[in-house]
Amino acid sequence: MAVASTKTDKTKNELSQGVHLYKQKKYTDALTFFLGLPSDTGADSIELAYYIGLCYAKLERYDDALLYLEQVVTSGTQLDRVLQCRFLLAVIYAVSGRKRLADFELNKLLETGYQTPSVYAAIAYVAWEQSDTERCLEYYEKSLKSDPGNLTSLNGMGYVLACENRDLTKALSYCKKALESQPDSAACLDSLGWVYFKLGLIKEAKKYLEEAEKHDKDNETIQNHLIEVTKAGAGQ
Repeated sequence: MAVASTKTDKTKNELSQGVHLYKQKKYTDALTFFLGLPSDTGADSIELAYYIGLCYAKLERYDDALLYLEQVVTSGTQLDRVLQCRFLLAVIYAVSGRKRLADFELNKLLETGYQTPSVYAAIAYVAWEQSDTERCLEYYEKSLKSDPGNLTSLNGMGYVLACENRDLTKALSYCKKALESQPDSAACLDSLGWVYFKLGLIKEAKKYLEEAEKHDKDNETIQNHLIEVTKAGAGQ
């Protein structure tokens, strides 16, 4: 006797092509598929909102992503998805300058016990943007204690220490480890170059900052660092 398919099974079948495209990192194609599904397709609306939100986030269309991720969070269903989407909301709020909203979402995550290295790193980033250096360093330390290889925290910790002229030897170590993990990262190249600048090693600093600029030509922070290092080199 055939067993009737559940709503979850039906949703998975309806969304499978889009999910496959998403996993292949074909985010535009996946988004087109999800948005093109007929309203009577039978797919679960929250599951659909989840994947549309992820696609928009990957495409850095953050305002669009927020609309769908918030649907998942407010639905209260599938706790793992709710926590993941709340974290994404926090990251989007942080990178788009809405620090108080980012703080709110991150604190909610902490309250639920979702205390992962990535959450700690996000809290540290928001604290740095709010000029709260001590809280920033505290949470980068928590992140690295939980996951010594966390790329974001290694790079972040090294960069903040350099900016604050604190323990530059340790800053150099953190940034080197981060760059080893992701050698083509503009952020990691920039941080390492900035540490070398703080150490007074202008030639090395310029080398890494110029490489960082190649990977991210429009990054204002990298450009400003390179200008400062170039001026320092001209004065020697």
